[in-house]
Amino acid sequence: MNVKTSPIFYKKKILLKSTYLKREVILDSYYPLQISTYNRVPLLLINDGQDLPKMPFEELLESSFVTGKISPIFCVGIHCAADRKNEYGTADVLDYKGRGAKASLYRSFIIKELIPFLIKEFPQFIFTDISFAGFSLGALSALDIVWSSPATFKNVGVFSGSFWWRDKACEDLSFDEDKNRIMHRLVREGQLQKNLKFFFQVGSLDESQDRNNNGVIDSIDDTLSLIGELVGKGYTENDIAYLEIENGRHDVQTWASAFPAFLEYCWGKEKQN
Repeated sequence: MNVKTSPIFYKKKILLKSTYLKREVILDSYYPLQISTYNRVPLLLINDGQDLPKMPFEELLESSFVTGKISPIFCVGIHCAADRKNEYGTADVLDYKGRGAKASLYRSFIIKELIPFLIKEFPQFIFTDISFAGFSLGALSALDIVWSSPATFKNVGVFSGSFWWRDKACEDLSFDEDKNRIMHRLVREGQLQKNLKFFFQVGSLDESQDRNNNGVIDSIDDTLSLIGELVGKGYTENDIAYLEIENGRHDVQTWASAFPAFLEYCWGKEKQN
């Protein structure tokens, strides 16, 4: 459906009926034109795929490839649902407002429906490994799914991750950042998975909230704290990349400016040589 060709990549829009989500999921696939040359490629799944054309992602991907900065990859942008705050939560823990009620179904969709579908739909490609990325709440979702399914994934890209996600309101006198920030707790209680690599991006103007009044905005504070949990688990600087963009905001333009760094971190030719 709706195949568009570019000098380097195909862009193809696909509709996938999901049994788990009980809706039709829109997918935008971006993959190398020269299949005979690039039939073995890594697969990158991206939440909030409806925002990729605004970057514009196709030009960004081609630029990184044509300039020789990255090896070819196969990307799939997954359009979000109208009920985004329920599909994009943490799969095993609801937030304090009960959001994330469909996150476990979304995880099942990714693992049990989407990945097998892509393998069947594109038999001309051999996916060497699978990674996941997302923006804001979609970034939280991507990390949660990767963290709970480490045998399936290799890299995760987190852009302005919603790590404020918590199971108790911060106005509650008993609120404790260490105990009530959900993703932090999931990492702390999880196991070291040596195959995983993490890329985190935040902007200095991502928000203005400073929940604990320590002079650092929450998005940066929460991200650095989460990285601290990963380090405490045993990950090293070789496993984690952190990019803080001066004057970067919580928007597509900022994420677009950071995306090439993520691509080079995971699939840069210099790194692979």
